[in-house]
Amino acid sequence: MIYLSNFKLSSQISGNPNIYPDHVFKHISGEVLIFDRITVLYGNNGSGKSTLLNVIANKLGITGSERMTTYGNSAYVQRFLDKSSYELGRDEQEHVIRQLPEGSRYIKSEDILYEIKKIQQANVLREGLLYEQSQQGMSKAETEELAHSYAFKKKLDNIQFSQEKYSNGETSMQFFEEYLLPGQLYLLDEPETSLSPVNQIRLAEQINELARYFDSQFIISTHSPFVLGTLHAKIYNLDRTILQTAEWFELDNVRFFYHFFDKHKRLFDQE
Repeated sequence: MIYLSNFKLSSQISGNPNIYPDHVFKHISGEVLIFDRITVLYGNNGSGKSTLLNVIANKLGITGSERMTTYGNSAYVQRFLDKSSYELGRDEQEHVIRQLPEGSRYIKSEDILYEIKKIQQANVLREGLLYEQSQQGMSKAETEELAHSYAFKKKLDNIQFSQEKYSNGETSMQFFEEYLLPGQLYLLDEPETSLSPVNQIRLAEQINELARYFDSQFIISTHSPFVLGTLHAKIYNLDRTILQTAEWFELDNVRFFYHFFDKHKRLFDQE
């Protein structure tokens, strides 16, 4: 399912190099990104891929979007957002989708690291669990009663005991297994954070399956060769001076890995 069909970047860009996010996108101002079931925003550090994800998340108003400012002034950011536009996709009957699925969200690498930290810190874990209960409708008095109950203490102990056995990467995989659900739009910022190459490929295969069989759509920023080579995705190369798509094996970061291992090929050929 294609929930977000396209996104057009503002064509009104300030010439001031200190204006954010104008200076990040000056080379692709007014361009339109056409999205597939899985779309990748590729680029090295400073390419603007994470900023672009956050711009899209802010314009869509989905969970996880971060406030953007220019030296404390949000007027320039708001102008950029106002001048940007998007179109939603169509359902199976070819009717234009009127709104995004309620569970759609922007998941940043910081969110994943926070989940890991939350597990490692008992107090944060405790407060997080109580906060989740309040978000589900439990009153303040009920949460206080729950906090002092034996059942709650037992739950905390069980979670900490089970999670201490896992590495950061395994905890990250658990995070994605819990939060990536069918029928949603997800914006993922460098989801490979803390993951080994094996788990990066596992996650990419999970994303492929959700997109192909379970009506989820993904827009992902990454420069991981393992994720890029596994995803069945349209790839935008933000390292170029004009907006253009590319095959994963054409990308500089992937080719860097290829040349590195090819340089040491004789070591791998030894018996």
